Amino acid sequence: MAEPGRIRVLLVDDHQVVRRGLRTFLQVQDDIEVVGEASDGEEGVARAEELRPDVVLMDVKMPGLDGIEALRTLRDLDNPARVLVVTSFTEKRTVVPALRAGAAGYVYKDVDPEALARAIRSVHSGHVLLQPEVALALLSQEDGGGQGRGGSLTEREREVLALIADGRSNREIARALVLSEKTVKTHVSNILMKLDLADRTQAALWAVRHGIGA
Repeated sequence: MAEPGRIRVLLVDDHQVVRRGLRTFLQVQDDIEVVGEASDGEEGVARAEELRPDVVLMDVKMPGLDGIEALRTLRDLDNPARVLVVTSFTEKRTVVPALRAGAAGYVYKDVDPEALARAIRSVHSGHVLLQPEVALALLSQEDGGGQGRGGSLTEREREVLALIADGRSNREIARALVLSEKTVKTHVSNILMKLDLADRTQAALWAVRHGIGA
C-alpha cells in the first residue's frame, strides 16, 4: 500500500524492460510510488479500476487494446486517474488522438528521468502537459467547437478559463480567485458546457485561440 501523501502511479507498457526501468527510477522518488504494472491496454484498464492510481503512465502502441483505446475506456468509466502518455519520438502522430481521448499530457520514452518525475507531479496537480508542437497540432485540427459561444461566459468564468489556459489546477485557481475548490469545479463544468467542449485540454486550447489567458 502506498504511503499517505505519495503520488500513486500505474505503469502500462508491453515491454518489461521499460516497466522495470521506470519502476527503478520512480521508486527512489520520495513523493512517488509505483502501485502496479500492466502489459497491455486491457490489463491496464483493469488494474486502473482495481488500484485507482493517481497517475497512469501509458504506452501508446501495445498489442490488443492500444493506449488510445485504453484511454477512451478509462474516460467512459469515469476513472479519475490522470494519464500521462509515454511514446517514442517516431509516434508523434499518435499524441493528438491520445490527448483528445483524455490524456493529461505526454512524454517521450527517452525523457530525462527528472523531467519524467516533474511531469508526473505536474499532471497530478491538475496541469495539462502540452509541448509546443502538440499544442499547435491540436489548434490546427480544431473544428471550431465552441466558436462564437464565448459571449455566454460570465466574467468570473472567463477568469477561471484564463487560469486553466495558464495550466493552473482547480486548487490553484481557487487560491488565486479566493474561491472554494467546489465553486471552481462548478465554474469549470459550466465553461465546458457553454463552449461545448469535452475537457480542460480543449478549454485551454480554446482560450489560447481566442486570446484568453496564456
